[in-house]
Amino acid sequence: MYKHILVAVDLSEESLILLRKGAGLAEKCGAKLSLIHVDVNFSDLYTGLIDINMSSVQDGVIEETTKALDELALKIDYPVSQRLNGTGDFSQVLEEAVAKYQIDLLITGHHQDFWSKFMSSTRQVMNNVTVDMLVVPLIDE
Repeated sequence: MYKHILVAVDLSEESLILLRKGAGLAEKCGAKLSLIHVDVNFSDLYTGLIDINMSSVQDGVIEETTKALDELALKIDYPVSQRLNGTGDFSQVLEEAVAKYQIDLLITGHHQDFWSKFMSSTRQVMNNVTVDMLVVPLIDE
């Protein structure tokens, strides 16, 4: 049914829940499995009040994120085709990845807490992507 599944993770402990869900579906479908983490673009946040080389900061974050994605991929018994690391608007980065890598199922998590009722990045993604989505509830204790 699905040929390429993309799991969006935030590198928290719950990321493994999402990855295992994606790996289980990928195995049943014989699909490729990929991971993506989207971080903020630090140069968008920089106000110019202090002298910081933002590109070196961003490079360091990308390097650490890539390492974390590699470590996460090792925790499942299914091959991860792509480990993608994006920066910028969450929804836009996911839309671009879906198109570029021919994704046909996107898996994201959604926290069921007070703030998520008002501010949900997953809701914005649902309004913009054109592929099937699996939204996994992540219950905060």
